[in-house]
Amino acid sequence: MSTARAQQDNNNNYLDSLQKWSLHYQFTTIVQGHAGFHGGGYDGRNTLSPQSDTALSVTTTLFLGRRLWKGAGLFINPEIAGGRGVGHRDSQSPYDESLYAPAVGIAGFPNGETFRIGSARPALYIARVYLEQIFPLDNSDGVEVESGANQVKGVVPASRVVVTAGKFSVADMFDNNRYAHDPRTQFLNWSLMSLGAWDYPANTRGYTWGLALEYIRPTYAIRAAANLMPKTANGNVLDWNVRQSGALTVELEKQYTLLKYPGTVRVLGFRNVTKAPAYALATQRLLQTGSVGDPPFVLTGDQYGGVKYGFGVNMEQPLGETGGLFARLSWNDGRTATWAFTEIDRSLTVGGLIGGRRWRRPNDGIGLSVAVNGISPDHRAFLNAGGIGFMLGDGSLPNYRTENSWEAYYSARIARTLYLTLNYQFVQNPGYNGDRGPVNLFALRTHVEF
Repeated sequence: MSTARAQQDNNNNYLDSLQKWSLHYQFTTIVQGHAGFHGGGYDGRNTLSPQSDTALSVTTTLFLGRRLWKGAGLFINPEIAGGRGVGHRDSQSPYDESLYAPAVGIAGFPNGETFRIGSARPALYIARVYLEQIFPLDNSDGVEVESGANQVKGVVPASRVVVTAGKFSVADMFDNNRYAHDPRTQFLNWSLMSLGAWDYPANTRGYTWGLALEYIRPTYAIRAAANLMPKTANGNVLDWNVRQSGALTVELEKQYTLLKYPGTVRVLGFRNVTKAPAYALATQRLLQTGSVGDPPFVLTGDQYGGVKYGFGVNMEQPLGETGGLFARLSWNDGRTATWAFTEIDRSLTVGGLIGGRRWRRPNDGIGLSVAVNGISPDHRAFLNAGGIGFMLGDGSLPNYRTENSWEAYYSARIARTLYLTLNYQFVQNPGYNGDRGPVNLFALRTHVEF
């Protein structure tokens, strides 16, 4: 048999030889607290309480995968999430509580797991249910993949097209970073788990329905996705009016070599269309009526046509087997109200990981990072006029400052499936308010995975 024919037969068998089933599990609890701090006398609807506070979040997920026909797989993830973020005060507000996140007062919120929490009471829901189809592009050697969360053990083509359809997290395939992407095992801050200014399509718990296409080569990849946006800001109900609402995300990923080490750079662009109103219009209504509305106009809008667009750059640079560095820079137009992720319009994050191999603990690690977040002039004017979003709103914002966060953690593998992490964060100007803070936050994360 010729070499070419042998390669072709080998390629045809890649997807046939995959393991049929994949079953994995994760459980994460985060106990986080902050000490009392200077509150500046602010007492808005979304003001972070200056009184010392402790909060608990819990998520647990089952990752079930089934290989179907050649190159196809079905993945289903039942999930339970509950708890709240620090500083969130119970309110007798007449506003619909489902419009607000259980995390308020800090744009780069210090607990990334609260992104998946719709209410304090634990609830069971289907996080993901999607079909994946892989198409080989050539006869190149395959890439071995181990069984993992939403990944069935086997061999896949190094050059391939991947089509994903169903309910998933857009962050599963976009804006990945090996050092800062998963608050269950890495940094906790929201602005470190993804591009801070990317208002990425998701419901309250971080998931959405959509279609994604990936063109993957050994040294580069191109991705594009179309997804549903929520009907209201931070809402759990997605808008199926695809003619007037939806999100488009595009990403280019390129590998390079620096100082003999392979690195990766990703450039992402997005455009969302929803009922989100312009901040300028929301501010005008607020000043005319003297009320934010019930429910607030900025969280519901009254007509389609709100466009939010932006871009981001994401880099990761390994430094041998003992760690690496990362950086993200992101921006959005800042004219249209935030609708899905968090109230950040400009963001810069840098940091790194020091692997435990240096002290003979290869599964441990130390993470260090800095995040600088900001908002647009229109967004500032809205908050200063007394406006409230689903995360921010001190009642006024006369002393705007960038929100700056420092984060450090030590993650230790205690047993084969058990990890404990000590985390510390220092936040200046919470909610961009220079009259408040700084805030010292401490956390203990327990994570089980198998």
